[in-house]
Amino acid sequence: MSEEILINVTPRETRIAMVENGILQEVVIERISHRGLVSNIYKGRVCRVLPGMQAAFVDIGLERAAFLHVSDVVNTQLDHNGVSAPQSESIYELLYEGQTLLVQVVKDPLGSKGARLTTQISIPSRYAVLIPYSGGMIGVSTRIDKEEERKRLKDIALRQMGFSPQEMVEKPGKDGMEMMQTVSPLPQAFSNKCGHYGFIIRTAAEGVIENRLCADMDFLCRLWKDILEKEASASPCSLIYKDFSIASRSLRDLIGTQVEKVRIDSPDIFAEVVDFAHKFIPDLVPNIELYKGNRPIFDLYAIDDEINKALERKVPLKSGGYLVIDQTEAMTTIDVNTGAYVGTRNLEETIFKTNLEAAQAIARQLRLRNLGGIIILDFIDMLDVEHKHQVLKTLEKCLERDHTKSHFSEVSSLGLVQMTRKRTRESLEHVLCETCPTCDGRGKIKTVETICYEILRELQREAHLFDTKYFLVLACQEVVDFCLTEESSSVAELEEFIEKTIRFQVETSYVQEQYDIIPCPF
Repeated sequence: MSEEILINVTPRETRIAMVENGILQEVVIERISHRGLVSNIYKGRVCRVLPGMQAAFVDIGLERAAFLHVSDVVNTQLDHNGVSAPQSESIYELLYEGQTLLVQVVKDPLGSKGARLTTQISIPSRYAVLIPYSGGMIGVSTRIDKEEERKRLKDIALRQMGFSPQEMVEKPGKDGMEMMQTVSPLPQAFSNKCGHYGFIIRTAAEGVIENRLCADMDFLCRLWKDILEKEASASPCSLIYKDFSIASRSLRDLIGTQVEKVRIDSPDIFAEVVDFAHKFIPDLVPNIELYKGNRPIFDLYAIDDEINKALERKVPLKSGGYLVIDQTEAMTTIDVNTGAYVGTRNLEETIFKTNLEAAQAIARQLRLRNLGGIIILDFIDMLDVEHKHQVLKTLEKCLERDHTKSHFSEVSSLGLVQMTRKRTRESLEHVLCETCPTCDGRGKIKTVETICYEILRELQREAHLFDTKYFLVLACQEVVDFCLTEESSSVAELEEFIEKTIRFQVETSYVQEQYDIIPCPF
């Protein structure tokens, strides 16, 4: 599989597209007015502690206070072995109003919600992630499945930290991560260098030579030391560390071993990315090129057309079936339908093939639309247990290329699959769209007939409140026409009942549900 990264830069917006075999799979959009905050580190100040929620609001200098849950608060006080002391479960014993602490953004502000914070700082580089205050833990990405390679990477990390394998013990980690932790005090030289910390070896480290991984770890140590020095002199509610630009982050986080080309249409960003690659991904430098074509760079693979399709509710399948994707604040639902596909053998085979195709399409749509949180997949009901297993295996295989973690359940008796996908930034729809001012996000508007009857009821109500000669109704053309034609007799009857004249006036700027009733005394 060949991969290509396209980076389109304009003064107010940067767009990054990942293309696999000529097909758009992921798109990341960052605008100057809404730059992402994830991974930024702040010196925050606790402004409110909420014992009922076991959480606190922390001021980090943004418009809204950020949210910090007790589960994301780690004890930075370590014993002589570099291990965190047992932590209290009470938020009041960990935080107090006015307290300053180092925090990192793990989720951008979304809608009316502020950013989500953690004190478990993690700083990624190309091959490793530094986790301060973890007491010498070493983890290896679960996506590296060869045991020999896992052992090689662990041994490299141990040597760099000054340990031998005999000084480590196995310990279960988060999300199934296999961890190792020191059983003896950290070597004094390394402790002085970077304090008590740990590392997670990333998937990108698979197969890299020892020098490169060690250089990455050493860079992270120096970076963390610089962060601590800045924190000591910084004022509360200030930014201490800002992550790399979105273009550089795309190389760090999205680039795999099969990337053939990175094309950038901005000379300034091209120079920045090349400089970043020289430091962290030298093998990639020959594959980075400045795009000078006459056509817009996204026209190479019709990226803009694909983005517009990703904003639509209905996703057609090649067989004739289709998906219906609905995003709500609580969850996202994806419904699978056979549509025009009738199959060639029997109903069960038709359903199975539609669900298989849908599983592949769903995996792509999750990445392309950046759907996160709770997701419900409503596959067409299958009777054959083996068919259910094959659909899940297909979904799992297609999700292996997704850089964002996800988990899903077995197919239920109703054909539903419950899944979660980590949400770290807003979905494509939230970035590019806004709530419809006509329907206020309902996806539907009231009919002209419904609005007409609302107006008649409101007129009857206001006739008892105002001593007026006549009423003037302002509404859109369609509503006025309906009132004066289809319901003209109803209007006449109401005039006779309330003993007031009713006049209508078209307001071209009004939408269908909008109207005003003005009492006129003369």
